[in-house]
Formats: sequence, structure tokens, C-alpha cells
Amino acid sequence: MIDYLLLIIGLAILAIGGDNLVRGAVGLAENFRVPAFIIGLTVVSIGTTLPEVFVSVNAALDGVGGLAIGNAIGSCVANVLLVVGLMSAIRPTHCGERGLDRNALILTGITIVFMAMLAKGRLERLDGLLLLLALGLFLLLQLRAATRHRRAQAAAAGILHEEVGKVPHRPAAIAVMIGAGLAFLPVGAELVVRSASAIAARWGIGAEVIGLTVVAIGTSLPELAAGTLAAIRGRHAVALGNVVGANIFNVGLIMGVTAGLVPIPVPGRIVGLDMWVMLAAALLVAALAHLKAVIGRPLALAMLAAYVLYAGLSYAI
Repeated sequence: MIDYLLLIIGLAILAIGGDNLVRGAVGLAENFRVPAFIIGLTVVSIGTTLPEVFVSVNAALDGVGGLAIGNAIGSCVANVLLVVGLMSAIRPTHCGERGLDRNALILTGITIVFMAMLAKGRLERLDGLLLLLALGLFLLLQLRAATRHRRAQAAAAGILHEEVGKVPHRPAAIAVMIGAGLAFLPVGAELVVRSASAIAARWGIGAEVIGLTVVAIGTSLPELAAGTLAAIRGRHAVALGNVVGANIFNVGLIMGVTAGLVPIPVPGRIVGLDMWVMLAAALLVAALAHLKAVIGRPLALAMLAAYVLYAGLSYAI
């Protein structure tokens, strides 16, 4: 039982550390009068992905590369099928947000490139650098698009604080929050990797399975909470756009940094099953965005059922 307890504690520490780091960094950026839309695209997007980055880097350094890859792929699948499915079950989600179709196509493109890298059987440092380059190009496109829509900029501050919560502006408070975040993240990541590896060994399953399911769901809880709250408040379209952006960061930042530091062997089941499920999730979002469809309760429940089926198959195969 101690490993399960340590896994829960590790995920909680990651959540607390990530939240403190994001809010402290947002407060610091606002003190330097950085526009809200830039903070949202950079500070918040990167900050909310850092827990997964720390987990994957720690896993790769400890020789558990399957957990690192599983964490990234599992988070992408969970964000679409679980997060979007749950928030759409609460209230129908309209897929007509400005720029969503373009970003969904970018997500599909980077997913296909990532799959080609995985199919080689090993992620090399060059693969990581290429993923980071793709992420940088995505951020440049987002910044250009945001600067063309002044009205979106005007509303960005309100949406930002609704998502992030109260942020500090006193230098001492900012320093404490950023320091706490940077201290908590590696501790939480170490607990998660060690406990998840122990659980996988005890059950006789690959570490990638734990990464694809338990760790992926745990590190996706902030997106799940934000999506549920957005659905209740009627901001589900914004939440859907955030899910697409989060998945681009999951591939570009998490695997870009991890593979850029440590070459990772790719487990066979990732190539045979999981990367195809990730592609199906990306194609589903792209199709819905292209059609400007509405995700009603029947489709939402089907997405949730598909996720439960996928999670179950992960342990059966």
C-alpha cells in the first residue's frame, strides 16, 4: 500500500508545485507589464506542463523511458476523451472557437511527426530538438494571430485570472511561490516515478502502462478541473482550445525536453496501439473543429466510454 500512497502524495505535490510556480510566474510577468495574452500563451502553457516534464525527465534519467513516453501519450488521450468528454457531458461544447480548426490541424501534424519518430523504435536527441523547434513555431504563430485580434487581447486578462486564480504581486510573495514550485516539482516527480515503477513491477506490467493511465490521469487533473469549471461557467469553447494547446505542449515540450536530454527506447506496445489512439483523438478534435460541430451528451458519453475501454485494454494487453 505504501507505493500507492506515495504515488498519490507525489501527484499532489506536483499539483501544488505547478500551481505555485504558475501563479508566481504570472504575478512576476504582470509586474513587468507583459500583456495577458502573451502570459497565457507562454508562462501559463509552459508552467502547467512542467509537472509532466519533470515526471518524464526523471523517468528517462532513471531508465524508465516507457513511463516517460506513456505519460505524454496518455495525457494527450486523457485530455481529449476524458476531459472534453466530461465537460461536454455537463454542457454541450461548441467547436467553433476562432483558430481552433487551425490549431487542431497543427496538433494532428505534430502528432503524425511524433508517430514517425516513435516508429523508429528509439527517440534520439535530434528528435527532441525537432519537437522543440515545432513547438517554437507554434508559439510564434499563436503570438502573430493574437496580435491581429485586439478584442481578444482585451478579454485575455479576465480569462487568464479566471483560469489561474489569484496571483501575488509583492516581490517577496512571488519569490516564495516560485521557489516553492521549483522545490516541489522535482520532489513530486521523484515520488511519482519511483512509486509508479514499483507498482508496475509488482503487477508484472510495463511502466508505460502506468504512465499511460494512472500517471497520465493524475497529471491531467488540473485540465480536468479547469474543463469542468469552464463547462459550468459556459466557457467550454475556451477550454477546448486549451486542451488542444495542452496536447501540442505534451508532445512538443514534454517529449522535446526529455528526448533532447536522454535518448529513449520506445516500447513495442506504444507503436502497436497507443500512438494510434493518440492519433485518433487528434483526428477527432480536428474533424469536430472543421465541422464546427457541437459535442452533445451522446457523443460525450461515447468519448468517456472509449476512454474507459482504452484504459481497460491497456492492462489487458
